[in-house]
Amino acid sequence: MRKPAKVDGLFCKVAMAEKLYLGAKVRKLREARGWTLEACAGRLALSPSYLSQIETNQRPATARVLIALTRAFDVDASLFDLDGDARLIADLREAVTDVAGHAEAPSPVELKQAVTTTPRLARQFLALHQDYRRLDERLKTLNETLGRDERAQGSPAQTPTLPYEAVRDFIHDRDNYIDILDKAAEALAEQLGLGAGGHPERDLEAALNDLCGVRLATGEGRGAMRRFDPAARILYVDASLPGATRSFLMAHQLVLLRFHDLIEHELDRAAFDIPAARDVCRVGLANYAAGALLLPYRRFLEAARELRHDVDRLRNRFHVSFEQVCHRLSTLQRPGWRGVPFYFARVDMAGNITKRHSATRFQFARFGGACPLWNVHEAFGAPDRILVNLSEMPDGSRYICIAKSVSKPGGSYLEPDRRYALGLGCEIEHADQLVYAAGLDLNGPPTRMGVSCRICERTDCAQRAFPPIDRTLRVPDHERGVIPYTLS
Repeated sequence: MRKPAKVDGLFCKVAMAEKLYLGAKVRKLREARGWTLEACAGRLALSPSYLSQIETNQRPATARVLIALTRAFDVDASLFDLDGDARLIADLREAVTDVAGHAEAPSPVELKQAVTTTPRLARQFLALHQDYRRLDERLKTLNETLGRDERAQGSPAQTPTLPYEAVRDFIHDRDNYIDILDKAAEALAEQLGLGAGGHPERDLEAALNDLCGVRLATGEGRGAMRRFDPAARILYVDASLPGATRSFLMAHQLVLLRFHDLIEHELDRAAFDIPAARDVCRVGLANYAAGALLLPYRRFLEAARELRHDVDRLRNRFHVSFEQVCHRLSTLQRPGWRGVPFYFARVDMAGNITKRHSATRFQFARFGGACPLWNVHEAFGAPDRILVNLSEMPDGSRYICIAKSVSKPGGSYLEPDRRYALGLGCEIEHADQLVYAAGLDLNGPPTRMGVSCRICERTDCAQRAFPPIDRTLRVPDHERGVIPYTLS
């Protein structure tokens, strides 16, 4: 079997002399197995001094050493890829920029060194920064509450912590792929014949009844899209919802019942400090498994390659929604059988990112709004059209960015429709596998994006909303440009 693209790319990096310092990862793998330095060196056919230099990042890993590491530790080569480090560096840069104020922030080289040599310390610093931001938000909320109602009696309610953020980080750390649930869902889909061009609603209704003793009832949702009565074993699904949504809700209930132990096991592994995060994550894991059930991994990946990742053709083939296909494309990261690494996001009309997943280096801002030049914002003005452009991030990486607005019906005159824009994209090295690259000049001028204005490095962006917090600005006395200040 051919090595997956991500692994091929990793060996190419080493072959092209891009230095890979893997000290912390190698030391962690060795210590987890209880091997001494000498014993591990023997397994790798290296001298103990050479291995010691690798573990202390005094020497980079060569292609030969990388192969020896994967064999000795029996791990996928992608474990040693540095894309995850790049994401950690970007998060760390945003955090240190936020707390540096007018002081000099660490340079990109210093941040890279910190992540490479002391990754656990870098993650702990990031966790401390997140706690600082939460505390800051609580204080602001407290001040706002007191300002609105000075006559209020007693203490205002404490602002809750952010369970969704904890869950998002958990999924992000798992590379947006949950192996045990994905494989279980794929096996169940094979048993039920899902993903083979049949009728998901009919097959799922039969599965709920035959496997779980649950009867389906459709009708008015009374404010709930899905409601399960465990005593009566009846699942109520709002009949006014689109068919793809009804299928997803049925799949969600089915995996909650069938994969209960697997989901709880993953929640135990997550060990959330925030109590509500476990409940949020339970829903998220069930949603993940439901998507994997409707779009079983290998069958969906083969179809995606065949159709060149044409989302409309994929949703028609599998009888799912545009959003469900986009989300599933971002999860195809099974070791040894990886798909194109995509980012996926859902944005509301106020610019809030309500879903964010990335198997790429593409960064989403943790705090503040996203870059206004991202074509996902433009999609609201072009309903039912798929927008495609070439964008370049400050680090020089280029992406094919796909955006489309979608509308979710409220179900009645008094319930307004919900409108979102979906963003999907990948780096241009995968352009030959995308139907959306047709007619796109990959060598032409890109849209020069950033992560968010508050940390963007670009000094010449006419769309900037406010200055970056790590730069000194100057307001000219006698001239005015599009942006009324200049940056150091």
